[in-house]
This record gives sequence, structure tokens and C-alpha cells, in this order.
Amino acid sequence: MPALALHLTQAAIVYINTHMTQIVLRDSAWRDRLTDRRGLSALFWTHLNLYGRFELGMSNYLDLGIDAGG
Repeated sequence: MPALALHLTQAAIVYINTHMTQIVLRDSAWRDRLTDRRGLSALFWTHLNLYGRFELGMSNYLDLGIDAGG
């Protein structure tokens, strides 16, 4: 069972990282700077706190360009 939880966590990280990368690449300034995209990976995790204390701010959200109303 722990392996399935790890797999689910990895899949969620890849999904969010892919979406965040797509948002960055929509910006023409970044798109022009990142001409060689072969090195891009969705498996980066340095921005995550995998161990330790998690504080959830229910009034804040991650802007992923998705309309929350619909």
C-alpha cells in the first residue's frame, strides 16, 4: 500500500509541475529564452516540502489559470 501512495504522490507532482511549466511557457519572454526544451522534466521536486510541517492557508490558492467558478 505505501508504494501505491508514493506512486499517486509522484503522479500528482508530475501533473502540477507539467501544468506550471505550461503556464511559464505561455509567456513569450520565457518561451523565447527556453529554446532547447529537451532538458525540461516534470519530475523536479525542490519546491515541495515532503517532510515536516504543512500549513494550509485556506484563503490562498495556487493560480493555475483555471476558473474556480466553473
